[in-house]
Amino acid sequence: MLRILGKASSINVRKVLWTCREIGLDYAREDWGSGFASTRAPEFLAINPNGLVPVIEDANGTLWESNTICRYLAAEHGRSDLLPAVPRERALVEQWMDWQATELNGSWRYAFMALVRRDPGFQDPGQIAASERVWNANIAILERRLAATGAYAAGTAFTLADIVLGLSVNRWLMTPLANRPDVPAVAAYHARLSQRAGYLEHGCNGIP
Repeated sequence: MLRILGKASSINVRKVLWTCREIGLDYAREDWGSGFASTRAPEFLAINPNGLVPVIEDANGTLWESNTICRYLAAEHGRSDLLPAVPRERALVEQWMDWQATELNGSWRYAFMALVRRDPGFQDPGQIAASERVWNANIAILERRLAATGAYAAGTAFTLADIVLGLSVNRWLMTPLANRPDVPAVAAYHARLSQRAGYLEHGCNGIP
């Protein structure tokens, strides 16, 4: 059985859990991360030297990096609907997954740590405002893309890109920002994703 190491509240662990739900995979999850078993423990660092969750283990060995894990699981189980085999179609899915992991994730960190986690190390008003502006600007990029497709990030069909982006949209909606632009295509996207059991269980579940 697939083994998943990481606490269920982690946004990156939830990517993997939602992917498993879409594929129909059984798994055993173990709590690792803040508040649970330490990811700085030697046994954890032996399988992920970065000390971050999630990590998975199956018959093929261990793997880390959440978006990579999602791609691996889809490919391993022949889910070309989630990760297309056609190079151009696959590249579009991976383009939006990579954008989520780099540009979008990088923009929300300061604001999220300040406004949701209430971390004392993230309370500079100027940096909070700057993070909000860049975060909103990236959401505007997604808004334009979704307005163009009328459905999902990579086109008309749901893919892995929507798992990673859906969780990020949920986080944006749940963070008490000072300013939030009107984004009707993103709102419709959120409503569309909310019809999926995996999103309700691991995305739109009250956890930012």
